[in-house]
Amino acid sequence: MTWRQVLLLSCFSAVVLLSRLREGTSASVSSRQAARDEAQEGVKPKIFMRESDASNFLKKRGKRSPKSREEVNAENRQKLRADELRKEYYEEQRNEFENFVEEQNDEQEERSREAVEQWRQWHYDGLYPPYLYNRHHI
Repeated sequence: MTWRQVLLLSCFSAVVLLSRLREGTSASVSSRQAARDEAQEGVKPKIFMRESDASNFLKKRGKRSPKSREEVNAENRQKLRADELRKEYYEEQRNEFENFVEEQNDEQEERSREAVEQWRQWHYDGLYPPYLYNRHHI
């Protein structure tokens, strides 16, 4: 039962300590002084904007209004460029894979040719040409 009391007391003291520390850091500037500084900085620039910015803001189209021809053309150019890049990427990947397969096939052909040559040398019986179908059957 005492460990619960110790745990509760330590948690309570931690909460009190943290609340005191937070109050200490926030109390470095008084609220009246902060309000006065904010008034001196000026609220007008935060509320009002320049006329050119306001007109540009109002000129922006709404979500449901149709797109202008320039916007449509720009989007189409972006899509075409993305398609070109995608096509080039896949073409490059395909070429690399084809080169890899061709190298693998060449290596396999070379290994099989060497194996056939070794077999012919091993089974050569002195007759020319050294093929099985040229051997004389008794």
